[in-house]
Amino acid sequence: MLEELRQKLADEIERLTHELQVTLPRAIQTAVEHGDLRENAEYKSALERQQFVQARLNHLTSRVGELAKIDLSEIPSDRIGFGSRVRVVDLRTREEESFTLVFGDYIELDSGQISLASPLGQTLLGKTRGDEVALQLPRGQRRLRIKEVVTLPQMAKGEATS
Repeated sequence: MLEELRQKLADEIERLTHELQVTLPRAIQTAVEHGDLRENAEYKSALERQQFVQARLNHLTSRVGELAKIDLSEIPSDRIGFGSRVRVVDLRTREEESFTLVFGDYIELDSGQISLASPLGQTLLGKTRGDEVALQLPRGQRRLRIKEVVTLPQMAKGEATS
């Protein structure tokens, strides 16, 4: 999972760097050639995009630095944390759900990922298999039992379940 996230970040950094160094300078140059910059929407739009891309690159570079600091040997292998795959059962409906906890800005809802910063992510953080948790939602309280936890250290060792 860490390698997938690193690759995803590297791909986005490469794409944005190309945009910042090649595409946007061309767009700015073309807009400048059109004359009066005070009234030039293309120029203003390109400058705004340039600022956004630079800010996003700074954020992604920071995330890469954070990922580089993750030491799997320091992550508890028996508690839910970043990268953990979790299976829970709703104690009222008996429905089961599975998801993976990730950083919020790299979430892919279609693949069952939830943010560590979300109410559910925060409720599950640090819990273990068999724990019951209560999650307060706008529509009421939800009680869940954790049926299965597979942590990043376990995935790295090739363990299937905890």
